Amino acid sequence: MSDAAAAVGTPDKAQALTAARDTGAVEAVFANFRQYLLGWDDEGREVTSGVDHFRSGVGTPQFNGVVRVRSLSAVGQAVATVRRNMAGLPWWWWVGPDSPEGTADALPRYGGHEFAALPVMVRSLDHTDDPTEAPAGLRIETVQDGVRLAEVVATYRTSMGIARGLETEMVRIESTRRDNADIVRLAAVLDGRVVGSTVVIAAHGIAGIFLVHVADACRRLGVGGALTAAALRVGREHGMRSAALVASPAGEPLYRRFGFTTVSEYRLFTFPA
Repeated sequence: MSDAAAAVGTPDKAQALTAARDTGAVEAVFANFRQYLLGWDDEGREVTSGVDHFRSGVGTPQFNGVVRVRSLSAVGQAVATVRRNMAGLPWWWWVGPDSPEGTADALPRYGGHEFAALPVMVRSLDHTDDPTEAPAGLRIETVQDGVRLAEVVATYRTSMGIARGLETEMVRIESTRRDNADIVRLAAVLDGRVVGSTVVIAAHGIAGIFLVHVADACRRLGVGGALTAAALRVGREHGMRSAALVASPAGEPLYRRFGFTTVSEYRLFTFPA
């Protein structure tokens, strides 16, 4: 992506950061994230013993975990409850600003190990002059049918650590999410095959962007940028005020070029089996 194109896509960062740090805006962002993560649950458990958690049953920690405990005094009980519910599965505990203050300090007392802190990035959807460079012939499609959805899952499963034999189960879970009315799945298609994908959940006034993935052979060609620009358009079309995402170290520079600013973080914890 050229420096000129990147500059065009950058709004007034000070203004964007001030708006994004508004308490109500941050609350909306994490309400969006909670909806998306809890949507992976296969039994609608969501809240048990004061802890919001989800269990897809897929043996990958991104799809099983905790998004918050309702009371700091309940952390020990919550850890015990979730360990029982997640027996045999890897899982993560996500600690954001919607968790009670002190949660991250309490978790190590119950066996939690912090292994990552990921930036939460937000930008306004007011402006539309986003970078548009992409490989010749690339098109972004909305995924609606089972065949294309299976291709999307097959595309992102490697970066998410999903075993090949679990693809069919992931397609089933994707197809039966209770919040699918709020979700738009996008596929980047080049030469007739899916080479990248992302998911947008339009809820709580926020376009939450998740599962951004580009096939190894097509990285650094502009596919990730094309998917990001398409996700922002989806957010505008659905009347959302802002876009938000949790950035990986590899993706963060791209999102900064699109005008995203860091407003918070998720601290991630694992627990021994």
